Amino acid sequence: MEQILDPHCQATRERMRGQAVVLAIQDTTQMNLTDHPHTEGLGYLNDLEHRGYFLHSTLMVTPQRTPLGLIQQQVWVRDPAEFGKRHQRHKRETKEKESQKWLTSLEAVASLQKELPETQLVSVGDSEADIYALFAEASRLEQAFLVRACRDRLTLNAEEHHLWQQVAQQPAAGTLEVVMPRQEDRPMRTATLTIRFIQVTLKAPDREAERMALPELTAWAIWACEETPPTDAKPIEWKLLTNVPTDDFAQACVRIQWYSCRWVVEMFHRVLKSGCRIEERQFDDFDNIQRFLAVDSVVAWRVLYLTLLSREVPQMNCSALLEAYEWQALYCFVHKTKQFPTQVPTLAEVVHWIGQLGGFTASRKHQPGTTVIWRGLSRLTDIAQAWLVFHPDP
Repeated sequence: MEQILDPHCQATRERMRGQAVVLAIQDTTQMNLTDHPHTEGLGYLNDLEHRGYFLHSTLMVTPQRTPLGLIQQQVWVRDPAEFGKRHQRHKRETKEKESQKWLTSLEAVASLQKELPETQLVSVGDSEADIYALFAEASRLEQAFLVRACRDRLTLNAEEHHLWQQVAQQPAAGTLEVVMPRQEDRPMRTATLTIRFIQVTLKAPDREAERMALPELTAWAIWACEETPPTDAKPIEWKLLTNVPTDDFAQACVRIQWYSCRWVVEMFHRVLKSGCRIEERQFDDFDNIQRFLAVDSVVAWRVLYLTLLSREVPQMNCSALLEAYEWQALYCFVHKTKQFPTQVPTLAEVVHWIGQLGGFTASRKHQPGTTVIWRGLSRLTDIAQAWLVFHPDP
């Protein structure tokens, strides 16, 4: 799997060069293969009735939400013999638990940061990444991080020792409007968030401090809360922790905007499942599953990259992403002509045509999504190959 992904990861590094900031967004998803009872090497998921494996991806994304590619994927299965022992996890060190995935990704980002000193890399994680050992490792590696907090940690403040009570006492620094993407349980909408932030010194949890000798750490806590949500909507609330200096309202808004990019990696996993249908692939053993997962992951990235880049820079020349024979075949097939134009089409035009191949029927005022783009690219592969048969490339 690593060897298959390696060329893509190298290309990802090249796409990152020249960028001021790149977000290394981590996320975990589970692959449910319960319907494949003959596949060997799988583990349990939430219970022993469901079988599959877990995937943790590190996707590099610009602050403008363009996915530049993967730098790492971690795959593992749970041993059925360990089922029911969750209550014993506090007795084990981080490296012996699944939460080690966050530190492993952080180490990969820190290694890449040394290769790209002109680019600031920021490791971004959701509330599951609120682990003090991760903060300590980031401090040791001098690597920037931004995570959504889920714990009310202790600080060394003389007046108020509880972190989020301390933040709540700060005056509002201002408000910020954030567009929330559509999800299964909510429509897309714009939320107005009230922002508070403060620099704090975090105290290591007593249990972990004794066992792992973790130091006290300086961090910035940012609280973004929707105080007046719509009557039919759940209020948006983000509690963020970062070691990137945040000294004024503008910088706090940038950190929030960075975190709002986290949904891109969720889109990537959704393309893997709904587009590439990775959970429907049938193989005899887990090793073959991992190899094919690497191939499908590159395909899913390309679908997502094409979809989002066409929205960010619609007038870009499509030759940046498609070979000449591909866009020529696409143009002639869609327009039912034998003659392609002399001027290379734009990225927006090409993506709209690919969407049409995948069943997209909306007007040009709307933009095709990842599912129809995946279908369209699948058809374009055959169309382009037939084009080469009848129009050999000189």
